[in-house]
Amino acid sequence: MSSFLQTMDAHSLGEWGEWQAAKFLQKHGFKILLKGYRCKMGEIDLVAREQDILVFVEVKTRQTIHYGDPASAVTPQKQRHICRVALDYLRRLRNPEIPVRFDIVEVVPDGSSARCTHYRDAFAMSEPYIY
Repeated sequence: MSSFLQTMDAHSLGEWGEWQAAKFLQKHGFKILLKGYRCKMGEIDLVAREQDILVFVEVKTRQTIHYGDPASAVTPQKQRHICRVALDYLRRLRNPEIPVRFDIVEVVPDGSSARCTHYRDAFAMSEPYIY
């Protein structure tokens, strides 16, 4: 890992990871609609579109995988939180009739770049929400 990444604090590393994830997704045909959607309930890292699917993306960045896969940090509680924020986003769009999906992208530094692992449809709405 580069010394530049080793000196980053957790927030800066997270921002770097989100940038890497967005670049990775764009390379694979996604259109990034929004980075860091925030509302009173929290934040979603990336909102993207893959063809006709609206995709909410949680990005997990770690300097190493020695303590497990970064995606394992997206617990059921975190998933419910992300779903609530996604519902707020959909309400602000006036509840479009569009399929949605929740993905996770793991980002781990690999030399001067990043290794990204994409988990499509990583989890579903945790409860039968109506928006």
